[in-house]
Amino acid sequence: MQISLSNLGKRYNYEWIFRGLSYTFDSGSSYAILGHNGSGKSTLLTIIAGHNLHSEGEIAYTAGGQTIAPDEVYRHLSLTAPYLELVEDFTLTELIAFHTRFKPLRQGLSHTALIDRMGLQKSSNKFVKDFSSGMKQRLKLGLAIYSDTALLLLDEPTTNLDQDGVAWYQEHVALNQADRLIIVGSNILHEYGFCEQQLRISDFHPQPVRR
Repeated sequence: MQISLSNLGKRYNYEWIFRGLSYTFDSGSSYAILGHNGSGKSTLLTIIAGHNLHSEGEIAYTAGGQTIAPDEVYRHLSLTAPYLELVEDFTLTELIAFHTRFKPLRQGLSHTALIDRMGLQKSSNKFVKDFSSGMKQRLKLGLAIYSDTALLLLDEPTTNLDQDGVAWYQEHVALNQADRLIIVGSNILHEYGFCEQQLRISDFHPQPVRR
């Protein structure tokens, strides 16, 4: 999968978050979007995911030489972020069954095998609302990383994870990195240390537009 940004810009009211962003993301590579809190990392990720609209410029998606229509992009990506919610009235087993109706798992992985890889075997029949914040984050990461998608978007992926959780994240991203486009929004090295390319969103911060 390839994503091409051409003079992309996002504005809220009269303030530009970023502007004049031209960049190409290629499959088989991992990219870090870097910047301080509030710099626009999450905004750019949500625009790439189609959850947010850009204010100017163009964004194009291609796979296997074929253009992907904007309303079909969601089929090709998985996203995890602190602001995304889980369906907490499901048990873990029910949630995975629901999720995989829309996004099958990579390499024919079974639901039980995914639970094992997330280290949540003892919580198979536990309601997600009763999970700790760290367990919820590991679940969100597991669903995203192990979905059979060409594009993996990770926004502040180790939020609420302890040291063991961070090590788990690093291990499983590495296991699922090949032949995939991965984009990480972060300002913490252990979240994006594996990325070969870096894009500093602050390089595209214009002066505020005044009336």
